[in-house]
Amino acid sequence: MKKIDYNFNMSVREQLNSIAENRIIILDGAMGSLIQVLNLDENSYRGNLFADHPIPLSGCNDVLCLTRPGAIGAIHDTYLEAGADIIETCSFNSTSISLSDYGLGHLSYEISVEAAKIARKSADKFSNYGQQRFVAGSIGPTAKGASLYPDINYPSKRAVTWDELEAAYYDNARGLLDGGADILLIETIFDTLNAKAALRAINRLLEERQIDVPVMISAAISGENGNLLSGQSLEAFLVSVLHASPNGAPWAIGLNCSFNAPKLLPYVRQISEITPCLVCAYPNAGIPNKFGRYEEMPDIMTANITPYFEEGLVNIIGGCCGTSPAHIAAIAEKTRDYYPREVIKRRGFNFWGVFSGLKLMRIPHNIIRLRNAEISADKEHFHNALAKGEFEDASEIARDIVESSASILNIEINNIKTINEKALNTFLDYALMNPYISKVPFFINSPHMSILETGLKRLQGRCIAGPISLKDGEKEFLRKARIIRSYGAVAVVLLIDEQGSGEENNVPEVISAETNARKIETARRIFGLLKKNNYPVDNVIFDPLVSEEDALCLWIQDNCPGVIIAL
Repeated sequence: MKKIDYNFNMSVREQLNSIAENRIIILDGAMGSLIQVLNLDENSYRGNLFADHPIPLSGCNDVLCLTRPGAIGAIHDTYLEAGADIIETCSFNSTSISLSDYGLGHLSYEISVEAAKIARKSADKFSNYGQQRFVAGSIGPTAKGASLYPDINYPSKRAVTWDELEAAYYDNARGLLDGGADILLIETIFDTLNAKAALRAINRLLEERQIDVPVMISAAISGENGNLLSGQSLEAFLVSVLHASPNGAPWAIGLNCSFNAPKLLPYVRQISEITPCLVCAYPNAGIPNKFGRYEEMPDIMTANITPYFEEGLVNIIGGCCGTSPAHIAAIAEKTRDYYPREVIKRRGFNFWGVFSGLKLMRIPHNIIRLRNAEISADKEHFHNALAKGEFEDASEIARDIVESSASILNIEINNIKTINEKALNTFLDYALMNPYISKVPFFINSPHMSILETGLKRLQGRCIAGPISLKDGEKEFLRKARIIRSYGAVAVVLLIDEQGSGEENNVPEVISAETNARKIETARRIFGLLKKNNYPVDNVIFDPLVSEEDALCLWIQDNCPGVIIAL
């Protein structure tokens, strides 16, 4: 490995990428395991600040950033001495949602700030021109899942909503950045909907501040099937979050917790094969024994994790539950013999033509079937049931539609007075509980943005929303497109400009040459507008309302590369 010359005038992203090109980056290990070793009592957690707090605070590790900052700083120091390039803040539970269990929800921002300040101080102390150190702001999943059902007998009962999550993550991320975090790490994800809310909050914050902050995303596998706890497959999860950074893919994505290194290995292989960004992994130190202790010693864990390096699977490596500075030191020493994973753009798993519900859906070439004549009767019954408020019946019809080979569930809502946001939400309460329905991507099909946002706040996967057009001008078109993308969805675009489509007096199957010419010019204009504004063209679906053989489709295929065409 060649020596890395650090240029402190480079951005954090540039510095990190420079390191990643030359060697495997070392992440730290567990925070909670080392706090347990301190054997802190209730008074240690309370300190003077919370001497009279009415709720016990023992186990609330994040509050130690206020009451025992020296202890947290010392833990950071030990990981930096062990060779960590990146240390994580002690803020895993610093959202207002998690802290509310201890009556500290109002201190989310303050605790997040202090957690980052402590880590920043340690990182700066150990940084020099030989090895720069970085701070990752840890953003945990909370104990509540927006996709999970606390009581299956009451589908409308939710443990947490999107809006609650987004607000909590926004304050958490804001505090971490204000305290000096270099990176934001959304970790131990068990519900993709939570992660998408966190990503939207982060992207909103970064856009407001006009800053670039690398984002890491790390999921936790649940059980032997390779799915997240919310039921989504690993591939479907990747599709759901890979688009979400303002600059395209996140800086890094991977897995943590869940298992020890050997059991996590096949899933790391899967991510490494298809991910177009850096891959991170930080497994547990073995499997906990009956006392909850992790018994995998540093030499054993290092041996178990070596296949990750031999196969070139990772760019970033660290440890999760049960790991210590000794584990990180041994792993860091081992990485010196290996090169990092090569990051290449893998066309077979580009965003183009890939969607997801609980499962992955690929489309052939660049054609997606949003309308299917064979199920039109079922769709009519489906929308009638929705309009009447017969949500269980609508769910049963939706299941029949999916099982009759529909690869996308098209939820069409044109009249907001007939089917409003509340009705859509209630239907989704029933439908998403059924894995036979929720396995496919949903198409929230409505001209009303309030309907689109209501639906997208409930969908884990990379789904479809729209239609939008140039009818109200370029500024409004881009605003709507960006909103749809901020929820992780693909926008359906009609080839209509401010003067209409030109086909008002024509049936779609018989479109005049003049109308075709207008649609071509509209497609050309929209495509150029997307490119000019750095909006990814693989995040739109042009719906020309013609057959596949029509000259308009052929023109789009030849002149708008990356755009998907709806039929």
